[in-house]
Amino acid sequence: MIKNSKPKKNLKLRKVDFKSSNFDNNYPDFLKRIYIGRGITNEEQLDYSLKKLHPPKGFKGLDESISLLEEALNHQQRVLIVGDFDVDGATSTALMILALSAMGMKNIDYIVPDRFKFGYGLTPEIVTLANKFKPDLLITVDNGISSISGVLAAKEAGMRVLITDHHLPGLNLPIADAILNPNQHGCDFPCKNLAGVGVVFYLLIGFRSRLRNIGWFDSQKITTPNMSQWLDLVALGTVADVVPLDYTNRILVHQGLLRIRSGKLRPGIQALLTLADKDHKKLIASDLGFAVGPRLNAAGRLTDMSIGIACLLENDNSAAKKYAIQLEQLNLERRSIEVNMREEGLEILEKINMNDIDLPWGICLFDSNWHQGVVGLLASRIKDHLHRPAVIFAEAGGGKEKKEYKGSARSIPGLHIRDALEAVATAHPGLINKFGGHAMAAGLSLDPNNYAVFAKAFDKEVRSRVTTSDFEALMLTDGVLSTEELSLENALLIRGSGPWGQQFPEPLFVGDFYILSQRVVGKKHIKLVLCLDFDKQEQLSAIAFNVSSDDIEEYKKEKINIVYKLDVNFWQGRESLQLIIETLIC
Repeated sequence: MIKNSKPKKNLKLRKVDFKSSNFDNNYPDFLKRIYIGRGITNEEQLDYSLKKLHPPKGFKGLDESISLLEEALNHQQRVLIVGDFDVDGATSTALMILALSAMGMKNIDYIVPDRFKFGYGLTPEIVTLANKFKPDLLITVDNGISSISGVLAAKEAGMRVLITDHHLPGLNLPIADAILNPNQHGCDFPCKNLAGVGVVFYLLIGFRSRLRNIGWFDSQKITTPNMSQWLDLVALGTVADVVPLDYTNRILVHQGLLRIRSGKLRPGIQALLTLADKDHKKLIASDLGFAVGPRLNAAGRLTDMSIGIACLLENDNSAAKKYAIQLEQLNLERRSIEVNMREEGLEILEKINMNDIDLPWGICLFDSNWHQGVVGLLASRIKDHLHRPAVIFAEAGGGKEKKEYKGSARSIPGLHIRDALEAVATAHPGLINKFGGHAMAAGLSLDPNNYAVFAKAFDKEVRSRVTTSDFEALMLTDGVLSTEELSLENALLIRGSGPWGQQFPEPLFVGDFYILSQRVVGKKHIKLVLCLDFDKQEQLSAIAFNVSSDDIEEYKKEKINIVYKLDVNFWQGRESLQLIIETLIC
């Protein structure tokens, strides 16, 4: 274990001011406490009906985008979707194809950049590939806002270009015919946290409205499509992309979950849920993030996301199952690669013999054997392990191709990782080949000879933006639960009161428990029987996942202090209370 490497756990109780709230008197006090701690003060803020979606007023580029689609439809032009190789990109691509087809578009194709051949986004190389389809209109989904050279190449090839994206723009924008991105400069649309699939959903809602107004559906004898039928895709892409679950995103995810629970879901999503042993009738947001998302992402990480998109597009249950099995196999391979890379990454840090004093503030790691498609996962693991921003690199290219290091960055609260990379790029012109991303995650590429310089520059930049207190793993909790509150009823309330997710987290509680018994299951998980009092009354079932060898010994103590979630264990048709241990304090 890395000496002194574990970040200090700083617990903080969420502020709850009941006087500032205006909940109905009949509303459960248990939920009031949780919601007030997340800034919700009345039940209206929990109305997740579709009518509460923010109208597209002020969405810069929407009218121009709709006009491009309308012209393409009127003349049945060739349309090509250029997606991305993650779940957000896959769901965005599938949604665009399904909805446009339902509206009467006949000539639609899609391509997804192979991350190993082309890298991310609309590059000139992708445009060369796109040219084979002879598109009149090229549409990017979940990418394009930084594709200046790619858009230029597409325009020179005679294509019109519509960019739909949600990533942060740079100082210069590509010369596209239309750009739809809530984060572009001058956009007054308030919903800045939409995932790529959310941006596509708004575009398609606007397009359907335009077609309805001009009488298109009646003239073509086409049934006006109900956009809600694809909310399962929107929910999946939104959760998997870990965007903040603000009010708009919670509406989209909630509505998508309602459809899934009612059995109205894409055959491909159903097939993936079945393989993950998840009942669609009991689905919650985290199941999309931890069960469905990784299986789809495995295709983009290891091979080609086209398999994932095909799975989402498939209408036949049997065919969808075959795609899902392929994705399951890829995910098992991804897990094996990730485990090995994580062990190697920690070994590298161990060899450096770092302690808290000389540990870099910005971690950079590289190994020639690491898999390019899994560096993002390793960056997340290292970031979580050390609670410091991490950039993990793998080698890309080879043979006749120019070798390049591809990096994936993950950050901690208090450091905007894309801004930090931009500052490094500005201070060292030519050091970074290209970069892009969000506040908490970003990607970049650089020449191998520049790696050492970048590592020093990145560490220096991180030191200028954070303090040592930022390296403490702050955990906001909802406090201590009484014996009466530790109930199946409350666990069910939490489960049915989401969707929980990024910046709207599932409730966490803290408490002291006596250990009555413990056993290791699945090699690295621990099942426990706990109680609040030494007299062993009110026994509680608990489980801790992915426990380190060092922490296993801690669970052999008589008493522990833990941060945990209230969960429901479904087993053989029965429901029971189960504590999910998130963190062992002592």
